[in-house]
Amino acid sequence: MNKPRLALLIGIICISIFPVLVKLNFTPGLISAFYRMAIAAALLLPFVLLTRRLHIPPTPILLLAMLSGIFFASDVAVWNIAIQQSTATQASLLTNLAPVWVGVGSYLFLENKPSRNFWIGTVIALMGMVVLVGHEFFLELRFDLAFMFGVLSGIFYAVYILLSKHVLERMSVLSFMTINLLSSSVFLAVVSYLLNEPFSGFSEMGWLVLFVQGILCQLVAWLLLSYATQHMRATRVSLSLLSQALLASFLAWLFLDEQITLRMIAGGLILLFGIGVTFYANDISLRKILGRSRQV
Repeated sequence: MNKPRLALLIGIICISIFPVLVKLNFTPGLISAFYRMAIAAALLLPFVLLTRRLHIPPTPILLLAMLSGIFFASDVAVWNIAIQQSTATQASLLTNLAPVWVGVGSYLFLENKPSRNFWIGTVIALMGMVVLVGHEFFLELRFDLAFMFGVLSGIFYAVYILLSKHVLERMSVLSFMTINLLSSSVFLAVVSYLLNEPFSGFSEMGWLVLFVQGILCQLVAWLLLSYATQHMRATRVSLSLLSQALLASFLAWLFLDEQITLRMIAGGLILLFGIGVTFYANDISLRKILGRSRQV
């Protein structure tokens, strides 16, 4: 396993605990998103300044980096609200439709077009998601505010992946993350203030959860994921992030007493197989497969 793939794996593990922490409801969803960004920014900024590793890019790239921070902040904020107002499963499922939007965006705006294997892997992975949560879940979906926020979260996240891929080709990961976190923090602080969200008054456990989110789920996870995005296809990174649903389900079982069934295990295996298809170098062709089977 090369370094970008290892970074992607560890980053996915770090962000998998986030839905469980949010579902604990120790703090409001929007203010939780603010502190996730602000705590990570407060830790990263002194480091890059003292080590002189913060490099400001040309203005167009700087503005795109700031814009990607706003989209990422919006993604986390609406995802938090969707989790708290519905279920972690529903919100995670709708957010994890982001690879579809990334694939469409890559096809329209990027030179590196999604391969046939990406679309095949996407279909298989989404089928795995359906099996994972059960078809009954889709029949019970209601187009309420939480549902709309879940879909919106996936769209925001897809835009962030595409923007960050473009920006990371022109600046370092540390500089990008610093600018990204600062713009995210300022944006969420303004929105939280305008909506009269409480910035204090939380329990000790609430503050502990906020610091875990800021350090582990944001700073550590997204330094690793940004490094992976810099060296891998945006479509491949976004689809690999679907696997966080498996780890989140396990952690929900471990800490929230949610049940893991054989159906969930089967769905998880299908999902991982779909992700594996996107890493296959040669295009998958039904004609070639049938031709080989006839030769055998």
